[in-house]
Amino acid sequence: MTRRGLDLKAPLRARDVVVGLVALGLSIALVVLGTTLGRIHSSKTHLVIIAWACAILLLLTGTIAIRRITADLGRLVTHRSYVGAGAIVRLVTTGASYVVLLFALFGVLGVSVSHLLIGAGVAGVVIGIAAQQSLANVFASLVLLFARPFVVGENIRIRSGVLGVIDVEVLGIGLTYVTVRTEDGILKVPNSVLLASGIGQTDPKSHAPHAATNPSPSTSSDEQPGTSSVNG
Repeated sequence: MTRRGLDLKAPLRARDVVVGLVALGLSIALVVLGTTLGRIHSSKTHLVIIAWACAILLLLTGTIAIRRITADLGRLVTHRSYVGAGAIVRLVTTGASYVVLLFALFGVLGVSVSHLLIGAGVAGVVIGIAAQQSLANVFASLVLLFARPFVVGENIRIRSGVLGVIDVEVLGIGLTYVTVRTEDGILKVPNSVLLASGIGQTDPKSHAPHAATNPSPSTSSDEQPGTSSVNG
């Protein structure tokens, strides 16, 4: 599976790991240097230059660190689980990492973080209410990822108040939906519904039709074993 040019099935490469860790270390050093030596509102030119230089370099090294580390993390999860799990982990960690990078940049530039936190909190509440169902599915996908009540390719039985009791084959697990195959065709079930359902494994052979147990029709009802008919 390829997401934005990234092959999540590719094995971990030592070079990517080293580059990501080095970029992360440089990013931390730039944050410390920018917040201690740089002054964006100072009357001294060299302090302003230090602040802006640290901010620009932090943006560069932070982006490299995020891309490398989240890509390696996605490959690691894919190797130990499945492609969908790696994509989910990479997406969530990338979003969280960019938020941290944004606050680090504001700190270097001398922007008041407390006001940003208040604004982010209010915006988070509004977005959370508006996208409650979508966020529930995203967090449910993370729980399903780590709990692993089923894996792709398994035949499971779902007991849900919404779906009833159905036997399905798991085809894929995504960020918001789990794709399954039922007797009626392909079905996409929200992750939050599966998380609130009872799930058990089933034997695929149990769905095969049972052999007939009736006597063979080749034996006539008028002729019993061990007897013979007498003519005349």
